[in-house]
This record gives sequence, structure tokens and C-alpha cells, in this order.
Amino acid sequence: MVSIVGFLGVYSLFKLPIQLFPDIERPTISIQTFWRAASPQEIESEILEPQEEVLQGIPGLRNMRAWANQGNAWVNLEFGLETDMQRTLIEVISRMNRIPPLPRDALSPNIMMGGGGGGTPALTYFFLQKLPGNNQEISQYVTFFEDVIRPQLESINGVARVRMESGVGGNEEFQIVFDPYLAAELGIDITNISRLLGSSNDVSGGFVDVGRRKYTIRFQGKYTPTEMGDMILEWRDGSPIKLQDIAEIKIQRADASNFSVQNGNPAISIRIDRENKANVLSTLEAVKERVTQLNQSVLANEKLTMQQSFDASIFIYRAVNLVTSNLIIGIILAIAILWWFMRQTRATFIVALAIPISLFSTFVVLQLTGRSLNVISLAGLAFAVGMVLDAAIVVLENIVRHKQPNEDGIKTAHRATKEVFGALLASTATTVAIFIPVIFLQDVEGQLFADLALTIAIAVMISFVVAVSVLPVAASRWLKDDMPADRLAGLWTKIANKIMLLNATAKRRFATIFILMVVPITFTVLLMPKLDYLPPVKRDAIDSFFNFPAGASDGFIQQEVMSLVVERLKPYMAGEKQPALKNYYIITWPNGGTLGIRAKNQDDVRDLENLVRDEILKDLPDTEPFTMQGNLFGGFGNGRSIDMRLQATDQEGLNFAAQRGLELLREAFPGANVRANPSLEQAEPEIQLYPNDGRMMEVGMDRTRVASLVRSMGDGMYVGEYFDGIKRMNIIFKSQEWANPEQLAVTPIVTPSGEMVQLGELVDVVRAVGPSQIQRVDRRRTLSLSVNPPEGMSLEEAMAKIKQEVEPQLMAMMPTDGAINYGGSADSLNKAIDTMSQNFLFAMALLFVLMAGLFKSLTDSLMVILSIPLATVGGVIAVRLLNLISFQPMDLLTMIGFIILLGLVVNNAILLVHQTRNGERQGLSRQDAVHQALLMRLRPIFMSTLTSIFGMLPLLLMPGAGSVIYRGLAAVIVGGMCVSTIFTLLLLPTLLCLRNGAVQKIERVSNSNTQPVIRHT
Repeated sequence: MVSIVGFLGVYSLFKLPIQLFPDIERPTISIQTFWRAASPQEIESEILEPQEEVLQGIPGLRNMRAWANQGNAWVNLEFGLETDMQRTLIEVISRMNRIPPLPRDALSPNIMMGGGGGGTPALTYFFLQKLPGNNQEISQYVTFFEDVIRPQLESINGVARVRMESGVGGNEEFQIVFDPYLAAELGIDITNISRLLGSSNDVSGGFVDVGRRKYTIRFQGKYTPTEMGDMILEWRDGSPIKLQDIAEIKIQRADASNFSVQNGNPAISIRIDRENKANVLSTLEAVKERVTQLNQSVLANEKLTMQQSFDASIFIYRAVNLVTSNLIIGIILAIAILWWFMRQTRATFIVALAIPISLFSTFVVLQLTGRSLNVISLAGLAFAVGMVLDAAIVVLENIVRHKQPNEDGIKTAHRATKEVFGALLASTATTVAIFIPVIFLQDVEGQLFADLALTIAIAVMISFVVAVSVLPVAASRWLKDDMPADRLAGLWTKIANKIMLLNATAKRRFATIFILMVVPITFTVLLMPKLDYLPPVKRDAIDSFFNFPAGASDGFIQQEVMSLVVERLKPYMAGEKQPALKNYYIITWPNGGTLGIRAKNQDDVRDLENLVRDEILKDLPDTEPFTMQGNLFGGFGNGRSIDMRLQATDQEGLNFAAQRGLELLREAFPGANVRANPSLEQAEPEIQLYPNDGRMMEVGMDRTRVASLVRSMGDGMYVGEYFDGIKRMNIIFKSQEWANPEQLAVTPIVTPSGEMVQLGELVDVVRAVGPSQIQRVDRRRTLSLSVNPPEGMSLEEAMAKIKQEVEPQLMAMMPTDGAINYGGSADSLNKAIDTMSQNFLFAMALLFVLMAGLFKSLTDSLMVILSIPLATVGGVIAVRLLNLISFQPMDLLTMIGFIILLGLVVNNAILLVHQTRNGERQGLSRQDAVHQALLMRLRPIFMSTLTSIFGMLPLLLMPGAGSVIYRGLAAVIVGGMCVSTIFTLLLLPTLLCLRNGAVQKIERVSNSNTQPVIRHT
């Protein structure tokens, strides 16, 4: 059986997908709607508001956030984990069909489960760059990428999707660019041209019978690109005026406000997503291998190359290798402790058998349940190393104690195992039961840490089966009769006698109980560290974000800001200055952008952060940068950000309050990253044209005609679609570029009556400002103020400071109907604390009921439960000590450590209570039974506790990639077990002796320093 388990375990181990974190289900649905050339105000009124109207009230909807951007709308719907997302998706699609018709040139909404990336982080990013000697624009290779590169990458097993994200430019368009002055000179009415273009379509006339055949009648009214220029606009003096006489017809990409650079070269960013359940490392290696092949073949022929942005496999390998080495070191330390106690190789080997069997069995179960091998599950295995030995130690100790000369080994093993079976069943059941609340935690924290709970629970259950089945058989066959005497027997006797002496009088018992109950609880309350959400897992990269001035032109961003950043990075990229850089990328979008940068030496991250903040991004023209070290948990926990969401109907008052809020947050958190979303400037330059109805009617124009004219003078008016048999393109009718509003106002226009007027006669041209983005939360306009607490400050401390110092002053400035809500990690933390508190109480109740059923005694169950507070003080003190070395907040994983402690610390108490009851059933008095239980169980208690502690010790002491994830948890468990073991040995005998008044007999036992007779059953 052991061989089969080992074979299946090794097979499952190689089949398990390896990744950094467990798969996280995000119950969200996103809706994106594009409407070219539309302002945020138009997007809000024509797109967002109708969509919000039909989407409100969907069952399971937690919150609805929406953004109106330039040219597109985005709605994000967040649901509870219990929501049936397939049914909800159908409901969303059904409701979206109820919205009124969209504007003619708006695209149909794109409804996405899980958001734009399918709800999972990108597998990796690559950048497509030009090689030296290539003089083409990088955007010219979009079609080449779509036709040649993308199919190659998407054919890789495990790759779900490949797409270009930035540096691409706009979509390809069929553009008709007219000269308004030439059109006016020829007397051409521009509005009439747009009508002609929009009505030039193929039309079917149905079917007609001609003789013996049925014919389809079709009017071929659509122009091809080659024919478009021959469109006749008017006849003058017997000669036609054609479209090509006043316009240039071409196919090209629309202008786009994104700019992408990698390592100083213009580039196109390429996002690669993996399939669900795909092995991250193997998929990533396959992608890198395929890209290498492409670089050497088709890309080299085009003088192109693809370079990876951030190789996640490096960090994954480092993190997984670290926790794996911790696991191996933990196994060695645990076995070393076993041998130190037993001093017999065979006995040590028999007990140690529980480790490989339990671990291999856990691999099998993880494979069957569709889990992955990640830092969390591997940490669970490392934590389980010492725990899986507990049952085996108790069984082997009892077998050795029962072993008699010339007695059949199998009978001895059976009798000894049977005696401790009840206690082991109780301790295993409580340990496993305590993980049930962790497994069923909701939201991100539950999914993230369920692997930890599941791994430990499986390993402990298997270890119980091994201890009561495999170990007795192995002991009966391999265990020698000449076991070495216990070198510490005298120590156990002294400890037992001292403990019994502590209970000699009622006054001592009550004093002991009072001290051991009140002092730990008091210290726990006083020393409890401040709370945080997720561990601050930093990656070896620096992330910076840019806020450009409202209305910043593409030329300003590229030539005056980004070119300066690229120039400053050159000597570091070339290695001329330190720290030398491995790579970097810059991506911009309207009014914002990001810089990701990595050093060759991973130890230079701190120096790199200071360099970027103090030199590279210093004094950029009209640009506000924010710099921080990247957070691997950013996708789950909002990067330790606190969002203050300000809502009110009075937009001017809201903007004023938000501006003051930014100042208050910067005063409260000097040096922290504080920003507003959207920008509070709300100063996107606008040219607003107000109609002069009287003059328009006088020349035969109306608002509709002038509106279409204005569209054609800007980004262009959509007049139809062109399909070439492969892809569709918008047909855009637009004017040649003009330099300023004054030039726009004097643009000549020919009216339907043939009169020539200037555009400024029909409309008043006014310079104004408007919002660059509009954010809405639950159908109300919202301004968010975000702050990332300084390093070394927990979220709870930051939240308390905001509520005490910032919120009161801010509320006093808010409009009368104003409200402040919180989002980001702060909101997630509050929800998680409520959930954790409920689960902690549920775990306590579950333990009490379970032990009451196993012991068949409410009193015994209560006594074991009373030993739990003794463990919490140890965990709290350990976290406090850890904070003296490095910042360690009380994050969610650390809190889970206290729940795990519940199931661990009761094991020693269960052993003592169970053995005491066995002694009483053998006829011993309560004091003799307690004394006997101490003498019999002290050695296995210390042995199992020390193996567990030393098995987990590497997780606490070994620094490295990803160690911060589980370090706090290890500190809680190690500290809690250390303290609770001592305290339990003092408290529980006192509680057991509390009702007995035979003080003289206790004193006689303790003074005689002799061991009571132990009867065997």
C-alpha cells in the first residue's frame, strides 16, 4: 500500500500545475461600449445612464461602478461568490437588449465575464520592437502581427488569448479628407456630401422570374475605394465636380492617444493570457521557446523582435524553491528531534514514515480536486510536516510502554493503539474541523487560503490513518525489544511532581487558574498588532504612474515628457551608471501612463525606487508622477490602497471638498502616494460651439446640418462601413486639420441656398473646459481619493488616522447631500474582519460540540476550550517580536494562524484529559489519574510539539522571495505552540484537580517523589 501511495503521489506531483498563487474566482461582469469621438459627458448621458438603468437590481449584485472616458464607456458589475454567474451573464445580456438604440456610430456593447482579461492576471507581456535598419513605423506591423504572430502564439497549449494593447494606434479607417476652402471655392455643400456618402449602399430589389429562370435584383450602389473618388458631387458648365477634386481618399489608422516604449524603442505591447487550470510555468516556458523561434525566423526577416517585459517564472521558481527548501529542512529538523528523543534509528524511521505517506497522499488529493501546486499549498505542506508526526509519536510511545518480553508484537501494538485511539481520533477531528471555517471563507481571502487549510487537513487526516494502521504493523515487525531507556525520565517525573505541587491547595489552584486565564487575555488585548489586509508581497520591480495635465496633446507627452524619461534612463540601461537596468517599459493613455522598471541585480530594488523617484521622474513638465515597489497581491487586494469615495450632486462643491481632501491626506501621510481619480482638475480643454439659430435659418441651415458639419470638422463623421471581404472599416468623412479655434471660426461654408458664410456666423466658438473622465458608483457621480499607507504602517492604523484627522474636516466641507464611503483594501479588510470573527466563533463552537461528543462530557470539553486563550498570547508576542526585525502586520493570513492554533493547541489538552479519564476508569483517584497522565504523556507532548515547531521553523526564519506571505502565520503558530504547551501543562491539571479536596494525598504523592503504579488494560 505504501508503495502504491508513493507511486501515485509522485505521478500526481508531476501532473499538478505549478503557479505562484491559487486560481482566484472573480465574480464580475464588465461591459465596454465604444463610441468614437464622443466626450465623457455624451458617453455618460447616452451610454452609461441607460445601461445603469436596466442593470440595477440584478440578483447578487454587490456594487456597480462605471467610467465615462473619451470615446468609450466601461461598466463593472461585482457579485457575491454565491452567485450563479452563468445565469447572471444570461440575465445581463437579456437586460442589455432592453436599452434604447445606440448612436449610429457606437459599437455594440462588449460583455465580458470576469473583466477584460477574463478575470485572471496576464500570463506575461511581450513588446514588439524594430531592429536597427528598419525604417518603418512600428504601427505598420499590426496586420502582420494579427496574420502571422498571433496564430502562432495562440496555438500553444495553455494559451487562451493573445492581443495587442498599446502602441497600436487607432483602428484602420476608410478616410475621406476634404479641403473646406477648395469645397467652398467650388460651391460644394459639405453637408450634402455626407448625405450622399451615407446613402451609397447596395440594395436588394428582391427576385423576379424571367422566362425559365429566377433572377435576384441588386442595386450596386456602394462605392469601392477605387471608385469613391469618381463620385460626382455636382455638374458645373457641363463638367462634373468629383469627390477627388476636393478630398483625398485613403485607408489608414486613426490617431490614438497611446504611446509605448520598451528599453528606449517604440514598441507594441502584447498581452498573453493563459487558460484556466493551465500550468503557468510550463505554458510560460512554451511561450518563451516559441517567441525565440519567431525571433530567429519570421520576425528577423521583417527586422523585428519580441522582448519579454517581466518574466514571472523567475519569481515563481524562486518562491517555490524557497518554500520547497523550507519543507525539506523542516523534515530534516523534525526527524532530528525525533531521533534526539528516541535514540533508536528504527523507531525514528517508523514514526518518520508518516511524513512521506501523508505528503504523497496529499499530492494525490490535490490532483483529484483540481488544485495547483503554489506557494500557499506548499506552505501548507511545510506547516504539516511536524503535525503529521503527532499521532505517530503517541502511538509508538504507547506501543513501547506496553511492550513486554516474549509477548506477541501484533497483540501489543493492537492493545497500545486501541488505548490511545479515542484521544487521537478526538485530536485529529478537532484539527481537521478547525479548517472547515477557513476552507469556506468567502471572497478573495477564502479562495486564496483554502489551499493552505485543505493541504494541512488532508495531511493530518492521512497521518491519523497511518498512525493507527501502518505504524502498528511496522512496529510489530521492525521494532526491537531493547529500546533505549528514556534519558529524560527523571525530568518528566520532576515536572509532573512540580505541577502537582502547584495544585496542592485550593488557594494555589485558584491563583494558578486566575493568573493563567487573566494574564494571557490581558496581554493579548494590549499587545495585539494593528490589522492589515493581505501580506505586502513585493516584486523585484518599480512601478510608476503619470498624471498628465488635462488635455495634454500626444506631441507634448511624447516629445516633452516621455523622451525626457527615456533620455534619463539611457546611461542606466547601458550600464554606465548604477544601478544597471535589466529592462523597462513606458505605456501612456489619455491623461495618464505607467513606467515599469527592473534592475539587473534584484538587491538594488530599494536604490532603484529612490533613483526613479528622485532623479528619473523629477521635475517632469506639468506631470505628476507616483512611484512605488510593485505588489504581487495588487490584483487581489488593491495594492494596500484606501479609497475615500466622495459623492454629491453639487459637482462644484464636491470638487472643492475633494481638493481639500487631497491636501489633508498629504498632511496626514507625508511621503505617501496620494492621488485622485478622476483628476480633480476637470479641465479638459473644450471648444464649444453654440448655435446661432436666427442666422442658420436665414441661410437655410438647421441644427442637425450644423451638428454633422461640426463632426466632420473634428475627428470626422461616420458615414458608413466598408467591407473588403476580410474585415470591416468605418468610412470617415473629415476635414483637413486646422490650427486653432480662430481658424475654425473663419472656415468657409457653402449653404444649401448657395450662399458662402463663415462657420463663425452660424455658431459662437467658445473655449471652455470639461471633465476628462467621469466615475460613477452605484449610479452616482463619484470622486475617489486614494492613499497607499507608508511602509511600516498597517491599514488599520491608516484608517484610524483618516477617520480621526481627515474625515471630520472633509465632511464639514462636503455639500449638504454629500457622503463618504470607503473602498479598496480598506473596504475589503472590514468585510474580511467580520467574516474572520464569525468564523473564529464558529470554530470555537464547533470544537466545543465535537469534543463534548467525543468525551461524552461537557465539563471535559469546556476545560479543553479554556486552554485556547493561552495560545493566542504566544502568537501575539511572536508577531510583536517579528516586528522588531521587519514589518509584519496582522494580515489575513496571520489571522488565519490563530484559527489554525485552535485545532493544534487542544491536542495536548485532549491527551491529558483522555489519559486522566482512562486512569479513573482503572480505579485511580482524580489526583493519581492526573499525575499518571502527566508522567505518561509529557514525553509525547514535548516530542510532538517540538517536531511541529522545528518543522515550521524554516518558514519563520528563512528570508527570500515570497516568504512574507507565510512568515506571519508561522510566527503565530510557533509562538502560540511554545507558550500554550507550557501553560496547558500548568492549567489543565489544575482544572482537573479543582473539584477534589484530598490535599493530603496530593502532598504525599508529590513529597514521596515516587511514580504511582500504572495499570495496563
